[in-house]
Amino acid sequence: MDMNFDVKAKIEELVEKIQKDPALLKRFQTDPIKTVESLLGVDLPDEKLQPLVTGIKAKLTAGDIGDVLGGLKKLL
Repeated sequence: MDMNFDVKAKIEELVEKIQKDPALLKRFQTDPIKTVESLLGVDLPDEKLQPLVTGIKAKLTAGDIGDVLGGLKKLL
């Protein structure tokens, strides 16, 4: 895999895959580095993948917060 990719675009792509598959989400929560490696099809040192993992976690968390806030809006 070419490592000269758009990190933001790759994070968006992986977040979409993870959100659509509950088993994949559970696997990501348990072992995010290995899950990202398997999704990318590469075996890299953890420090190389950490920025992707951090970005994915942030996007997943932001999505969860958005869902909660959306639910609160309905109550008001």
